[in-house]
Amino acid sequence: MKETIIERIESNPIIAAVQNVEDLEIAIKSQVSTIFLLCADIFNAKSLVDRIKSADKNAFIHIDFLEGLGKDAKAIDYIIKVIEPDGVISTKSSHIKIAREKGMFTIQRFFLIDNKSYEMTTKSVKTIIPDMIEIMPGVMPGVIQRITNQLTIPVIAGGLISSKQDIMEVLKAGAIGASTGKKPLWEL
Repeated sequence: MKETIIERIESNPIIAAVQNVEDLEIAIKSQVSTIFLLCADIFNAKSLVDRIKSADKNAFIHIDFLEGLGKDAKAIDYIIKVIEPDGVISTKSSHIKIAREKGMFTIQRFFLIDNKSYEMTTKSVKTIIPDMIEIMPGVMPGVIQRITNQLTIPVIAGGLISSKQDIMEVLKAGAIGASTGKKPLWEL
C-alpha cells in the first residue's frame, strides 16, 4: 500500500490541495492521483474521503485542519477506523508517531524559515520517520535539493507553488511531488 502511494505520486507528481469543499469535485475530475483534504469536519470527512477513493485517487486528510475532533490518540483512531483515508498529514510529530504506529501512511509537514528550522526538521524526520515529508514553502528548490540529498524519505514540496515552472524546479531538485491549491495546475 505504502509503495503504491509513493509510486502514484511519482507517476503523477501534482497533488491537489483542496482548501474548500466546493473545489473537491474539480480535484476529483482533474488529472491528479492524490488529493490532500485541508477542509473537513467530523460531519463530512468520511463522505469526502469516500468520494475521493471512489474516483480511484489517494485521499489524505490533514489532521490539524479537521474540525470538531480532538487531536489525541482516540481522534487518530477514529480517523483511521471510521474515516479511512489512505493517509494523514500533520505538522505535529506526536500525531505522525501515533498514526504511523497504527499502520497509517503519514506525511509530516515542515515549515522551513531558517537554518534552525532546517536542522530541527532533519532531526525530527530521523526520529519520527514519517513515510513522506512535505516542505513548505515549496518554492525553494535549493533547500529541497539539500534536504533530499540529506534524507532518504520521499519529499514533496507545498505552499506558494503557483506555476508549472515552480513544479518543474522542485521536481528537478529531488521532490517526488508538489502540492498546490491552484486549480489550473491540477490539469498539468
